[in-house]
Amino acid sequence: MSRPGYGGGDLPAVFPDWSPYQDLESAARAYLRDPDVALEALGGVLRGASVLGFTLERFVNEVNGVWQEVVVCDGSRLILWHGEDVPPTEGPPGSMTSSLRVVPVSTVTEVGCRRRLIRTDSGEIRVDSIDVYLLLTSLDEAPPSEEIVGTPRHDALRFGKTLDDGGAGQIARLEEFARLVASVVGRPML
Repeated sequence: MSRPGYGGGDLPAVFPDWSPYQDLESAARAYLRDPDVALEALGGVLRGASVLGFTLERFVNEVNGVWQEVVVCDGSRLILWHGEDVPPTEGPPGSMTSSLRVVPVSTVTEVGCRRRLIRTDSGEIRVDSIDVYLLLTSLDEAPPSEEIVGTPRHDALRFGKTLDDGGAGQIARLEEFARLVASVVGRPML
């Protein structure tokens, strides 16, 4: 199964699993379409800092093509890289954006993790999906659509994995990432 890509070629609808790879470079090369772009951008900020944990996301959207994301935690910062295809009406074929955002861990005020559990016919309980959010002290740039105008809303980073979108390995790695971030939130920086 595949979905149409902007360059005229088809992109696989199911991507390789990055969860077995413990190092960022191997995981990015296995999973991302544009690992060199992502690793160059992240490397310019990391500059030798230790990668304590990371999570990856990628999906194909019929409107914007491939959307990719890497989030790295080095203990004091969250470094987010985001790559997205530019729609054909907004640039030459094959164009994409590459964005980088650095968020100090000290600005994370809350870490939330919700797991959906299912019970199999044999009575075993499995994790079916996971949703993680990191609430930040910064305010959301987008005005709330259904809330009272003028009410500030805190920015949040949100991540999710399901058995169908990522599988059990990526669910476990995202939960591991959430626990890592939770373990450094509120601790004094050395």
